[in-house]
Amino acid sequence: MTAFLLKRIGIGFLTLLIASVVVFSVLEILPGDPALLMLGMNATPEALAAMREQMGLGDPVLLRYFSWIGGMLVGDFGRSFTYSSPVIELITERVIVSLPLAIISLILSTAIAIPVGIFAAARRGRVGDTASMGLAQVGVAVPNFWFALLMIYVFAVWLRMVPAGGFPGWGNGIWPALKSLLLPSLALALPQAAILARVTRSAMLEVLGEDYIRTARAKGMPRQYVLWRHALRNAMIPVLTIMGLQFSFLLAGTIIIENVFYLPGLGRLVFQAITQRDLIVVEGVIMLLVASVVVVNIIVDILYAVVDPRLRVRT
Repeated sequence: MTAFLLKRIGIGFLTLLIASVVVFSVLEILPGDPALLMLGMNATPEALAAMREQMGLGDPVLLRYFSWIGGMLVGDFGRSFTYSSPVIELITERVIVSLPLAIISLILSTAIAIPVGIFAAARRGRVGDTASMGLAQVGVAVPNFWFALLMIYVFAVWLRMVPAGGFPGWGNGIWPALKSLLLPSLALALPQAAILARVTRSAMLEVLGEDYIRTARAKGMPRQYVLWRHALRNAMIPVLTIMGLQFSFLLAGTIIIENVFYLPGLGRLVFQAITQRDLIVVEGVIMLLVASVVVVNIIVDILYAVVDPRLRVRT
């Protein structure tokens, strides 16, 4: 198990290194002057010269790259020119919104999808299966911002059960903060639940045809016990894969939802940084999101080994 973990962590560090080179290189080869891009066409020559000096554009490329990487290793992501504050502070302020939003969305998605997938697999070809997968297909086809607008109208405007947008902050109490994240979490979770339900059904159908499932049924084990205890565990490998990908997407892909609900999260920060040409903020957030994807993939690989111990030997 130790060798398995070390191998996965080594691959994760290599991925981060390659991603840092790609992110830095893409911004390096962008046409135009980065200082002019950030300050705009009306900037004075003195302001442009000061910006170039502040960004270190006169230094060699390798020196700038290693300086950037070295700063991130000690928690220095640079300083935002738009907000006039360290990037790490901006990220810290926003991640306490985006991370709970992603976690709640993943919990809701899993709680909806796995029972629906098992239900559909156990009733293959019957009305329940057709209805469940039909609804799942609708969930896959409909974008999450449409669900967001629909839920704002129903639960915030019509029923007045939850706020339509904004975030009161965790300092004003856990329940008001969670209440403001409920609708955006559900809007993010529904399309992901539809995808996960279809994957769960397919994986369960493949497992339910195995000999050990027929043997368990022949021994007189209760049907629900066979489904949840034997079939589900052996069908979890593809399900865990999708869950890992979904969490990364939920953390990194919340730009539209956070703007719809006016949430001060990472997605909204990236959107504002792009529109304001604050490239330093964009670099820092992208590397943070890449690191989160790497960490989630390592956790998923560990869960693979927990679910199926044979993978520890193979890898």
